[in-house]
Amino acid sequence: MVLTVAVMTVLWWPRTEVTHRSSSPPSVVYDGPLPYFLTLVHRYDLAGRHSYRMVIGRSPGASYGHWVDVDTALGADGIESTTWTDSGVRVRFPTGHEVFVPARSFTGGR
Repeated sequence: MVLTVAVMTVLWWPRTEVTHRSSSPPSVVYDGPLPYFLTLVHRYDLAGRHSYRMVIGRSPGASYGHWVDVDTALGADGIESTTWTDSGVRVRFPTGHEVFVPARSFTGGR
């Protein structure tokens, strides 16, 4: 019994998987010369549930930044395109849904 619980815990241990990454182009400068990154992360928890989260920030590994939870139905199909502008980033999903995140939400160390 203990071995079964241990194996199941290891199999269902919380984990993340990056399913999409985009970086701001050199032509778009927010608050310095370094780029910003948008990462779509697929997250799994111990109960076997999964969710998606977009993280926008300076960290290419999505370890820090502004995050936006994404409906599982949207995240499962990934991201079709990202458009970086001076005012923010627009994300388009294959379903036709779009999400706009203003630059003021992810710049300035927040």
